Amino acid sequence: MTKILVVEDEAVLRDTLQYNLARQGYEVITSGDGREGLGLARRVKPDLMVLDLMLPGLDGLEVCRVMRQENNTPILMLTAKTTEVDKIVGLEVGADDYMTKPFSMRELLARVKAMLRRVKLERGGGGDASGSASDGKTRLVFDDLVLDGRRGEVTLAGRPLRLKPKEYELLRFLARNRGAVLSRDLILERVWGWDFAGGSRTVDVHVRWLREKLERDPSSPTRIVTVRGMGYRFEG
Repeated sequence: MTKILVVEDEAVLRDTLQYNLARQGYEVITSGDGREGLGLARRVKPDLMVLDLMLPGLDGLEVCRVMRQENNTPILMLTAKTTEVDKIVGLEVGADDYMTKPFSMRELLARVKAMLRRVKLERGGGGDASGSASDGKTRLVFDDLVLDGRRGEVTLAGRPLRLKPKEYELLRFLARNRGAVLSRDLILERVWGWDFAGGSRTVDVHVRWLREKLERDPSSPTRIVTVRGMGYRFEG
């Protein structure tokens, strides 16, 4: 059974999330404290985490930051804050998606389902976000950079790269369209899905993370190139 960890300090909302997620067939574990939630995440290894930003013990940003250092569990962050800066900060530390309160429970359930579906695809349960099942299992080779779709792995100069799920999905989409200029809006639609509420800054953040792992000099990239006023181009 798919396990979802909900870390939310508002008891009524926490219980509501647990009830609705359980009705969808998920095993739901809950916590109202950031430090306790982090400990639970380490023990139960959830398939997805719903994480509130403002938490006692340890705030959601710090929980997310620690989680990203240890694993690639998809994280849906919740917050009462609505500014673009707050959204960017949440994504900067590794959240995969972001919802502001109050939100529609139907939308949250749809987001959870979409995130779990993408993780399944990335782990070999089918194709990728931009193509068919066979596309998702192809092996792409660019000199010393190899994307093994069947294994869901990336190596650089023979060394495995530890990519977050969205980083892998973004890199694969860019690589499959080598040489083409891809707009931020197109990347958002194909990698995050049409229902993703975040803006184009999300793409920039993830491109920067990829450059830090792929480029010899991230400040002067040669693999993922910015095309001013248009988007990005993958050179291989």
